[in-house]
Amino acid sequence: NITTIILPPMYKNITTIILPPMYKNMGSVFRGFDKDNDSYISVAEWIEGLSVFLRGSLDEKIKYCFEVYDLNSDGYISREEMFHMLKNSLLKQPTEEDPDEGIKDLVEITLKKMDHDHDSKLSYSDFEKAVREENLLLEAFGPCLPDSKSIMAFESQAFADPTDL
Repeated sequence: NITTIILPPMYKNITTIILPPMYKNMGSVFRGFDKDNDSYISVAEWIEGLSVFLRGSLDEKIKYCFEVYDLNSDGYISREEMFHMLKNSLLKQPTEEDPDEGIKDLVEITLKKMDHDHDSKLSYSDFEKAVREENLLLEAFGPCLPDSKSIMAFESQAFADPTDL
């Protein structure tokens, strides 16, 4: 019986190896790993989460990304959640225009593309269908999965032969 717990601060340090440094929503990534919502990541949750990160199927990645983007865990990605995530993931440009207006426009464009049942929010079904039609939409609201270069770096470090260190 495994009783070791990985605490959130330790988790944040480890994931900087596999997530881009500009990723700003580590709390959501943490929630995606913490399946029992006890504010800790057990060894089993850590291994399951890494499995999706490193070698997950498209189905697993769709489910994981949806959970990360559903900030209040109500089963939907709302306009407000989209706005918040897009605002945090886009670089601010020095312009005369109100940047929030541009983000609101992006939310509307996103809803037109992804909201298949036209209820002004994204259900899991909406998200899944949109991603299957266009895989690039998997991380539409900001990065929450490592890129292939980060995966390779993590695997080479994590699975290195201890005699070579």
